[in-house]
Amino acid sequence: MGICPVCNGFQQLKLSCPACSQTIEDKGRIMDYFDDYSPYMQIDQMKLEDGYPDDYERRLCPHFLKCSHCGYEITFLVKE
Repeated sequence: MGICPVCNGFQQLKLSCPACSQTIEDKGRIMDYFDDYSPYMQIDQMKLEDGYPDDYERRLCPHFLKCSHCGYEITFLVKE
């Protein structure tokens, strides 16, 4: 099991929005948005069902990022 440095507070994502160049905000793991119980499920189990075929094998944590200025949304894969 890998440890995501962003989820655990060791690092912060500081990225610019590709649409408007404002700072884009990290909204957490993408799989936490699947349903009411997904934030409480085992992370490695959710990676097998999240739609990213190799995030478990490559030890990547998919994060949902959204720009509060223009509304642009993107998934960013963080190396664990």
